[in-house]
Amino acid sequence: MGGHPLYLEPRLAPRLASLLDSPGLLYTLTDALGSPLNVVIPEQTADNLEQFRSVYSRHHLSGQVFFAHKAGRSSALLRRLAATDAGVDVASLGELQHALGAGFTPDRIIATGPKNPDFLWLASRTSVTVSVDSARELDQLAALVGTYALPRARVLLRLSGFEASGVRVLSRRSRFGTPVEELGPLLEDVERHAGTVEPVGMAYHLDTTSLDEKATALEGCLRALEECRRRGLRPRAVDIGGGFGVNYLADGAQWDRYTTELTSAVLGARPPLTWGGHGYGLRSEGGTLRGSLGVYPAHRKVAGARYLDALLSHPAASLGGRPLGTLLVEHLYDLHTEPGRALLDQCGLTLARVLEVREQPGDGAPLLVRLAAKADDVALEEHGVLMDPVLLSRPGGPGDERPVAVHLFGSLCLESDLVTRRVVFLPRRPEPGDLLAFVNTAAYCMDFHVTRAQQQPSARKVAAWQEGGSWRWCLDDQYWPTTPVGVTQ
Repeated sequence: MGGHPLYLEPRLAPRLASLLDSPGLLYTLTDALGSPLNVVIPEQTADNLEQFRSVYSRHHLSGQVFFAHKAGRSSALLRRLAATDAGVDVASLGELQHALGAGFTPDRIIATGPKNPDFLWLASRTSVTVSVDSARELDQLAALVGTYALPRARVLLRLSGFEASGVRVLSRRSRFGTPVEELGPLLEDVERHAGTVEPVGMAYHLDTTSLDEKATALEGCLRALEECRRRGLRPRAVDIGGGFGVNYLADGAQWDRYTTELTSAVLGARPPLTWGGHGYGLRSEGGTLRGSLGVYPAHRKVAGARYLDALLSHPAASLGGRPLGTLLVEHLYDLHTEPGRALLDQCGLTLARVLEVREQPGDGAPLLVRLAAKADDVALEEHGVLMDPVLLSRPGGPGDERPVAVHLFGSLCLESDLVTRRVVFLPRRPEPGDLLAFVNTAAYCMDFHVTRAQQQPSARKVAAWQEGGSWRWCLDDQYWPTTPVGVTQ
């Protein structure tokens, strides 16, 4: 493929970079445990939590950081967070059981998401705070508490459909939460269930990166809390959900160049950059670009804890223009957050062995590289993340050569088993037996879509930590916070 390579190099924090600088260990692990293999770094998630806590301190706020469990199934990462002051947001019966078993006490757990009767029963039985999405769910919870003579259930009222008065900013539509215009009837239900439920705050969850939309939702929750006070209720917290984001790429210029070249390829102004002309949401109609780029903004200048800081510094347009964080402090409200992706930033990688390298007809045509992994084992693209893997040479293997373009395929007998739909540029030609490391996959990308299709194994998982200048490891479900100091491998 002509022209300069279009790299999308991953951002690497020191721990993850150090692990990649230990190829002997990574080859030993995959030789023993197979490919694909997931490796998680528990200590990194504790560091990420501290970054969020520092934002709370900067804005003089109290409240809880709840890890959104849906982002990953690792026991090691969950147990490490249980050893901190973090909470956990669970969205299923299984996640609630996992959190309790990992060491979280009920006062540090919040139950969100769609709830069946079993999930609601265990949440109420253990006195977990419940974020209720509707009046019907509130009724179900109240009935369980009454039937089993349980203590009053603490509830957050999750709202949606916010609109800032005086400005034309609407929060995007969500299927989660009660429309804010129905707040009155919902509060009447709360009052009716006064003996069984205790409202402790308001909540929202928006699937957006827009600061304006999230600010509009937070303003709406502040107004809803004032309505509660007028009714004699005493909730004191706002839960703003997650969506703080991650910056996946090391170089913003690479992202800008790639997206520009992808647009040119879709319009036919340069050779294709994807398998089968896939446009990631872009298409050409009579030489005119249509659609929108449907991928995650992989390079973000403001993400994670910095995004939270920006939101709290954002002026409340409908509440006098004062910063949202200041309004929370003045009203003595706690702030709850539910980061998932952001708490697992730089916390893991997925290793896949190269099985086969084939050439295609045509000068400079991308190599066809088949991996010992399925696309859903490395679900970066399923979550819209475009990022290069790191090619690891086996110790004593070949050094760097000229860059090559490759298509990365999985091991299923399906045309659709594409680990990447785009052409990936590697610093040298890969060889069978080499490892590709897909970094920063701990959030969603190593767990959320995994299957055992065609009876092929799903990835095993190990936890790794640094000790005395070297890396140690154990199986994920054997890790406990005492492991680095109490157990040698």
